[in-house]
Amino acid sequence: MAATEVETTSDKVVTKVDPAEVPSAAWGWSGESRRTFQVAAVVVIIILLGMLVGNHDGKVEDLYLIGFAAALAILVIRDAVLRRKPR
Repeated sequence: MAATEVETTSDKVVTKVDPAEVPSAAWGWSGESRRTFQVAAVVVIIILLGMLVGNHDGKVEDLYLIGFAAALAILVIRDAVLRRKPR
């Protein structure tokens, strides 16, 4: 037969960071996923460069697309390099 005792629970948050500093730690998430941001940035770079193919005649649009894609690529590469270096 099953036991009828009720187990006591705790409302205390178990986390390594202070919930006062990081409010999202109270519901179990704290931090950011760098890999997700890097993958999203690469997808955006591909989309930006894919927009070079189109029915526009001017080259100013192409320069902006290439510039934004290059800037984003530099940020992704910089993040990957800095992440590997020990602090």
